[in-house]
Amino acid sequence: MKMAGNRFVLIMAGGIGSRFWPVSRKSLPKQFIDILGTGESLIAQTYKRFEQIVPTENIFIVTNEEYEGLVKEHIPGISADNILLEPLARNTAPCIAYASMVIAAKDPNACCIVAPSDHLITNEPEFVRIINASFEFAAKFDSLITLGIKPTRPDTGYGYIQFNTLPSGQGFHEVKTFTEKPTLEIAQTFLDSGEFLWNAGIFAWSVKSIISRLEKHIPEVYQLFSEIDFSQPGFYKQLEQAYGQCPSISIDYGVMEKDESVFVYPATFGWNDLGTWKSLWDVSQRNDQQTAVIGKGIHTYNSAGSLIFSGTGRVVITNGVENLVIVDSEDVLLVMSKDREQELRNIVNDMRDKYKGGLT
Repeated sequence: MKMAGNRFVLIMAGGIGSRFWPVSRKSLPKQFIDILGTGESLIAQTYKRFEQIVPTENIFIVTNEEYEGLVKEHIPGISADNILLEPLARNTAPCIAYASMVIAAKDPNACCIVAPSDHLITNEPEFVRIINASFEFAAKFDSLITLGIKPTRPDTGYGYIQFNTLPSGQGFHEVKTFTEKPTLEIAQTFLDSGEFLWNAGIFAWSVKSIISRLEKHIPEVYQLFSEIDFSQPGFYKQLEQAYGQCPSISIDYGVMEKDESVFVYPATFGWNDLGTWKSLWDVSQRNDQQTAVIGKGIHTYNSAGSLIFSGTGRVVITNGVENLVIVDSEDVLLVMSKDREQELRNIVNDMRDKYKGGLT
C-alpha cells in the first residue's frame, strides 16, 4: 500500500470537444455527456477506471473553473481539494505544470499518470496492467513516458511517435521523433514502416522529472507556477495572475518533442480518442446495414453506413439515407456527410458568429 500511496493520477477535463457539436457545448462539454449511450458520462468512466489503480484521494481532476459543479455532479463524493480549477484555458503544459506542483507539494516523491477525461478504453484489465508498468518504469528512471497506439489506418488527425523497435526493457521503447498531423501520403509511409504509433496523449513520469523538464524546456511556464505556494489555501489569486501571463502551449510541443529521454509503450487496450462523430460510429454497435443508433425513439429504414444520435427523446425516422451523421439536440438538428466532418469546426465557428455564441 505504501507503493500505491506514491502513485497519483491527473485527469485533464478542461476541453470543450467542439467536434461533437451540437451535443457538446461550452456549457456542457463532451466529457460530461453520455456520448456512448451507456448511462455514464466519459469522465465518470475515466474516474472509475483509475479507482482500480490508485486511492481516490490520489486522483486529481483539473478543469476550467466554470465546470466545478459538473465535476461534482458526475463524480459524487470527490473532495473539493481534488478538483484543480483553471482560471483560463491555456492548453496542456500550464495545466500539467499547475497540477504537478500541487502533487509535488503533497508528495515530492510522487509518480503521476496524466490522462484525458474523454477517451474510450475497451480492455480495462490490459489498461490497468500497462498503467502499473508505467508507474514502475517512472519510479525507476528519470524519463518521460507516453503511451502509443498501433495505427490501423493512415489517419491525418493524430500525432505520430517514431520509436526504436528494439525495446529498452519492460516493453518500453526509446522515442525517436514526434510528428503532428501529417499529410495522408506521409501518414501512409509511417504506417508502412511499422516504426510509428499514434500518440494517445496519456503520460507517466515522476513529478520531479516533469518539473525539471518544464524548467529546462519552457522556463517561462515553470517560473510562473514555481512562485506559487500551493500548500497555502489562498493560492488561487496567485494562480489567476500566473494564468493571465501564461502562454498557451501543449505539453507535446513544449516538452515531449524537445526532451532526450522519452519512452513509449505500444499499448493494446482498445483505445479510441472519440474525437469525432465518425470515431463514435467506428466504436458503436451497428445493425446489418452498418448504421449505429444512439438514443431513444430512433427508427431507421433502408439507412446504410450512418450514425444517428438523439439526446432529446423526440421520435427520429430515417429512410433511404446513406453515409450520414444525424444529431438531434434540443435546439439544433445536424445532418452531414460522414466524410465531411472535418468541416464541422468551421461550421461551429460560423454558427457562433451568426447566433452570437448562443448555439455553441
